[in-house]
Amino acid sequence: MDKVNLAEKFSLFSEYWSPKIAGELNGQHVKLAKFKGEFVWHKHDHEDEMFFIVDGTLKIEFRDKTVTLHKNEFLIVPKGVEHRPVAENEVLVMLFEPATTLNTGDTENELTKHQLDRI
Repeated sequence: MDKVNLAEKFSLFSEYWSPKIAGELNGQHVKLAKFKGEFVWHKHDHEDEMFFIVDGTLKIEFRDKTVTLHKNEFLIVPKGVEHRPVAENEVLVMLFEPATTLNTGDTENELTKHQLDRI
């Protein structure tokens, strides 16, 4: 059992939209990611997804509205709900989701990560 220092973990990588596994519990991954720019529209048919903002501001676009998240806020996107994260500036994000969750959900493209690095 080792404690995790988020600042140390975020300093280990610089690429955007490439989640890293920082921990596991009960079949869930705790992932850290840096976001900047627009991601792809996607949904997760079988998994809920939780976005916790460690630093910065993230907009989560839905087809009918946009939710803006700031530092120390989180949002759970229910399974089956189409969404698109958008970050005007760099955002540090912690994600909680089942280990089976693919970062681009039902959309396969150059941002899809089938294997995630552990940090």
